[in-house]
Amino acid sequence: MASVSRRPESCLWCGREVAGSGVGRRRRYCRQSCRQRAYEQRSLVRRSDLPADSVVLTADEATALADRAFEVRAAAEDVATAVAEGAGRDELAELCADLVQRAREAERLR
Repeated sequence: MASVSRRPESCLWCGREVAGSGVGRRRRYCRQSCRQRAYEQRSLVRRSDLPADSVVLTADEATALADRAFEVRAAAEDVATAVAEGAGRDELAELCADLVQRAREAERLR
């Protein structure tokens, strides 16, 4: 039987890559502290009038998230401009790697 390749998962709290154990269920959090923060937020949401699937961000966290989304758009525009201008393979590869990195960072809610 062929082994199943698992792609790296992101922590549901902070977005960092979660190390796979290889056996059993996939881990959802990168550290115990992230697991604890997620539990605390779920508890707060349960005690409030917020919908169960709410995500609460501080103003600073919301601003940082918007900044990361802007960086992804700017990186995508850089790729599109380079393609339109006939950039070489190496330049496009570098721009794409930057875009992928910024997209990974943008996945983090916090």
